[in-house]
Amino acid sequence: MYAGSHGHSSRRLVDTGEWHHAAPAASDVPMTPQVSILVPNYNHAAYLPQRIDSLLAQTCQDFELILLDDCSTDASVEVLERYRGHPRVAQVVANASNSGSTFLQWDKGVALARGDYIWIAESDDWCEPTQLQVMLDGIKAEPDCVLSYCQTYFIGEGGRINWQSRHGQLSEVIDGAQWVRDYMAPTSLYNASMALWRRDCYPRIPRDFMEYRFCGDWLFWAELARLGKVHVSGRLLNYYRQHETTVSAGVFRSGRSLVEELQALAHMYQRGLIGDREYARVFKLKYREFAAVRDRLDPDARAEVANLFRQPSSPRTPVLAIRAGAWWKRMRRR
Repeated sequence: MYAGSHGHSSRRLVDTGEWHHAAPAASDVPMTPQVSILVPNYNHAAYLPQRIDSLLAQTCQDFELILLDDCSTDASVEVLERYRGHPRVAQVVANASNSGSTFLQWDKGVALARGDYIWIAESDDWCEPTQLQVMLDGIKAEPDCVLSYCQTYFIGEGGRINWQSRHGQLSEVIDGAQWVRDYMAPTSLYNASMALWRRDCYPRIPRDFMEYRFCGDWLFWAELARLGKVHVSGRLLNYYRQHETTVSAGVFRSGRSLVEELQALAHMYQRGLIGDREYARVFKLKYREFAAVRDRLDPDARAEVANLFRQPSSPRTPVLAIRAGAWWKRMRRR
């Protein structure tokens, strides 16, 4: 954790994943940073030191760090304040009342940002020291590239690797519209910490994503990608922490995640971001997920999801065949 400018050079404690980073000399701090890193936080005091130290330890130091707290009830603000004097930390902003939305915090952070590029580093994740440089090199590969992202480990309790994302190429630039069809139906960009994007595109993105609690980022990436090209790195550089205190864990158990995913899918189809084939592919996947857990969902959410499955946005979706296939698959498991 940063505690002034008297530290030694960057080093990683392999057994804990913690990072300790000396403050850069004042002369090394850019007047106008190339990248603005936003850390929107809510009740992640236990994870903040590892998160922030892993950012300060980046091999690319051309960034400003904006720390945001959404009225946490734990010691988050106290932890964030310890970093206020660091030369890379541009702002520490704590809300007086909870906004209720991580996407409102995104919006607030972007308004404060000065960099050409935005990296939203979620407060309970951490990363390898080369992540920013890899994403930055990727987004600069072509002038019309608007988004660059790497791969991620999904980390459970005790440092267990639950899963990891993958891409078939070490580095690849893809037309944005094609990327949405091939890699967002369903998504391959699993959390904001994986991605770097161009700030000047933000005013051109519809604000529908801010109405979501869980999967607004799915819409955000799709709308962003249609504005240019997407760089995908096959390198595993991000660590996405999975634990019971996340908003997504509760939303998934309640069934609200399925509601939002189906609404986002309909939005993408209606906006022409995906076609009938892509829509049907995700619809089928989500219906099978629903069939497997429907008896455990909140009754209100279950009814809403069932109703959404009765009214697909694409008229070419073979609803009866998808239902029959899910029913047969369930029967075979018994």
